[in-house]
Amino acid sequence: MNKLTLDPQEVIDSREKEMFRTLRTNIEFTGVENKVITVTSCYPNDGKTTVSYHLASAFAESGKKTLFIDADLRKSIFMSRYQIRQEVCGLSHLLSGQAKLDEVLYETNIENLYVVLTGVFPMNPTELLGNQRFGEFLSLVRQEFAYIIIDTPPVGSVIDAAVVAKQSDASLLVLASDVVSRGEARRIVNQLKNANPNILGVVLNKVDSRGSSYYYGKRYRGYNKYGYGYGYGYGNTSK
Repeated sequence: MNKLTLDPQEVIDSREKEMFRTLRTNIEFTGVENKVITVTSCYPNDGKTTVSYHLASAFAESGKKTLFIDADLRKSIFMSRYQIRQEVCGLSHLLSGQAKLDEVLYETNIENLYVVLTGVFPMNPTELLGNQRFGEFLSLVRQEFAYIIIDTPPVGSVIDAAVVAKQSDASLLVLASDVVSRGEARRIVNQLKNANPNILGVVLNKVDSRGSSYYYGKRYRGYNKYGYGYGYGYGNTSK
């Protein structure tokens, strides 16, 4: 199998790792049928890539064979953020028929964690994600992996995330604190529900640590900086 070394630029501390473990556990208790999970956000820079990657890493850490799919075929920063310098075949190559699954699937230096990267940025990302090959691809990897985490573009900007969510088991929305209005968040949630009504919850990102308490989607309440359930506070993640 292809091998890939991930060298993340950001370092998270033990408390932040524990938040991702808590998020992982909460997802596990929603049911074993929720194994293919779309992660999106309202806007760019809400922190969805960091959330999706560390969530996938948390599943891998627990001994679950996990696949991280970078499906942001428009403006992915994953390769630069995780110091990937080698040439790779990716999702766009697979969906356009230029590569097979074993050519785009990479085993990483993190035990139990595998990745499929974007490949080249195509001119027609929505059409590629909505075509039959994407559904066939998910059907194949479902048989191999315990959890599949899919990072997608912000649903507030383009419809790609909704297209992917339609073929996933569930979705997770990342919101940056004090950025999106309640009305806009409601609009985004409804857009996701129209694609797939199974929204597991909301991750509140970039929480001001000086605050005393926060409310996190689906009736989960935060505790000072660190929220549990489907909410958490996490530094100044850029994307």
